[in-house]
Amino acid sequence: MSKHHTFGIIALILCVDQCTKLYIKTHFELGQEVVVFSWFRILFVENDGMAWGAKLSDFFSVISNSTAKLILTVFRIIALIGIGCWLSKLLRKQAHKFLTLAVAFIFSGALGNIIDSVFYGVIFDNSLGQKATLFAEQGYANLGYGKVVDMLYFPMFSGIFPDWIPIVGGDFFTFFNPVFNIADVAISIGVGLLLWHNNLSSKSRKSTNQIEKSDAA
Repeated sequence: MSKHHTFGIIALILCVDQCTKLYIKTHFELGQEVVVFSWFRILFVENDGMAWGAKLSDFFSVISNSTAKLILTVFRIIALIGIGCWLSKLLRKQAHKFLTLAVAFIFSGALGNIIDSVFYGVIFDNSLGQKATLFAEQGYANLGYGKVVDMLYFPMFSGIFPDWIPIVGGDFFTFFNPVFNIADVAISIGVGLLLWHNNLSSKSRKSTNQIEKSDAA
């Protein structure tokens, strides 16, 4: 896979991700929802933490929310640098296109969410009860303390867990409950492609080993 194709894919994903986020931030108030279909909605939420909205401070009470946010942002940047180095190595070695594509998707998704975390608090004002202003005079947070914008919501069906299920029995549930964004989709696709490539590589190695053993016999 060529560098031009790889960088083109990254640029396209990043452009779609940021354009959708900018539109949501400037046209929706926090919590505003548009029902597209019964099973698909545009719901504007902001994620201040990790996947599923979790925070480090939820697991370590001695860490404040602001410190947890800073640690998470620094970790994301370090991880992005590592993924970028991996992608650069794959391009130099002209690795299998599926492997390169997988890492490119993961890189673009990670970069898209890092842009939110690092810059959105500075360039936007608050979205609570109002539509945010781009390049506002006063941002809602300092550099590195921004929140990730999510908007894709697929509540395909809901119901109540049977009483015989431990812990959650009798509780109401919605599937699929998380709200996510284009960057998250890119990361998920990248991880899926990576697993698929590893599975194909594993099968290929097993076939090669079997052929070698047959030849040796």
